[in-house]
Amino acid sequence: MIAQDKSSTVIHTIQPVWNSESEILILGTMPSPTSRNAGFFYMHPQNRFWKVLEAVFDEKLCFPNNSPDTASAIEERKNFLLRHHIALWDVLSECKINGASDSSIKNAKANDFTRILEQSKIHRVFCTGKTAFMLWQKHCAEIYESRFNLESHCLPSTSPANATWSLDKLIGAYSVLRLC
Repeated sequence: MIAQDKSSTVIHTIQPVWNSESEILILGTMPSPTSRNAGFFYMHPQNRFWKVLEAVFDEKLCFPNNSPDTASAIEERKNFLLRHHIALWDVLSECKINGASDSSIKNAKANDFTRILEQSKIHRVFCTGKTAFMLWQKHCAEIYESRFNLESHCLPSTSPANATWSLDKLIGAYSVLRLC
């Protein structure tokens, strides 16, 4: 029996979070179906991204990922990021993907980071997982790193699929964000 391809082409529609004071850029690959439905990044209740950032910056968010008031949760997260001079987006603008499986990504097209990098203080890029980092290296590093004097780093994925990384280990790895 031939396996059926369940992937679909996804176009990234969530706007990046950043301002002129942003100093670091955190990049995922492409928002999960749950995040796309919510209209914001890392909104799947099992994804540990927001729990990790809460611990790293010792600041509790009022609205958990599965909060019924998504608009307030999104606004709170945007303010949190900007307070800590963090820009947040994804490497890809479009790809063919099966659900949220980064390993299924095909036909990847990268976002254009020129405006963000020209109009902010970003000097470091952190990718949330090996696939995001590989896609950054493949599609973006040569274009942006020397032009904008950027350093890029790979952080472990906060996805529940990355079960080998406990919450405590993730917090330790992401603590580098405080030092930027």
